[in-house]
Amino acid sequence: MSADEREYPSEEVQRRRLTVAGVLSLVLVAIAVVVIGAVAGAPQGAASGAASTTNPNGDATSAGADAAPRPAPSEAIAPAAVDTFDKTAGSIDDPASIWVVVNKLRPLNPQDYEPVDLVDVPVAHTWEPMMRQEASDAAAAMFQAATDEADLYLASNSAFRSYSTQVELYGDGSDPTTAPPGASEHQTGLAIDIGAENGCTFECLEDSPEGEWLRANAYRFGFLLRYPADKVDVTGYPHEAWHYRYIGVDLATEMHDTGFTTLEEFFGLPSVPLDQ
Repeated sequence: MSADEREYPSEEVQRRRLTVAGVLSLVLVAIAVVVIGAVAGAPQGAASGAASTTNPNGDATSAGADAAPRPAPSEAIAPAAVDTFDKTAGSIDDPASIWVVVNKLRPLNPQDYEPVDLVDVPVAHTWEPMMRQEASDAAAAMFQAATDEADLYLASNSAFRSYSTQVELYGDGSDPTTAPPGASEHQTGLAIDIGAENGCTFECLEDSPEGEWLRANAYRFGFLLRYPADKVDVTGYPHEAWHYRYIGVDLATEMHDTGFTTLEEFFGLPSVPLDQ
């Protein structure tokens, strides 16, 4: 091959070179189109390298992408309240128990029972009252609180009554409002009839400031209004706004908090007809 042929290729060689160059150009254009289309169709986060971050919950998320909303944790449901009061903690049959339930269907056993720990109650009174020691202390504290908290002055009209005294009061039994001997709460040494020191007693107490204070606060000292007006057919006695029975702070508070107003209903005992 001459030097001129090496410097100036033939027309056939030139045509081949042009053909190859054209094919290469088309291939490059096609590749460019594919790359541009892929970039344009990718999510913004993917185009930027899909950088990962960690949210406060410790979950990995892609930067720049809208995080899917996390469902709110379901609200915790508080367990149902469980009544932990033990109704068997005290006896409702033993006459020496402060929980003893006494009515016309549930006489004391023995019927001539008399407490061994009777003491004088240090409160204002019409007739000198006696109660069991624990009940006496509670009554004195309640009377003092009425004075300290509300400037009210309470007085006792009656408290312990013996079996023999109840025999005399009961007589021939013609008065259905009088408890039979052996079935009176007064015989337990846990009951007290309360009035106002100014002379307001019995029915008068119902609408008096003293009566209102007692209904609202007696439970704090362990006392229960034993014969409510709306429970005549449960207790077997007409309403007595003055008759309070000591049952202890625990039981009195439980009954107050749960809405029970009679021992019969609280302990699931039979109701007592008024004419029983």
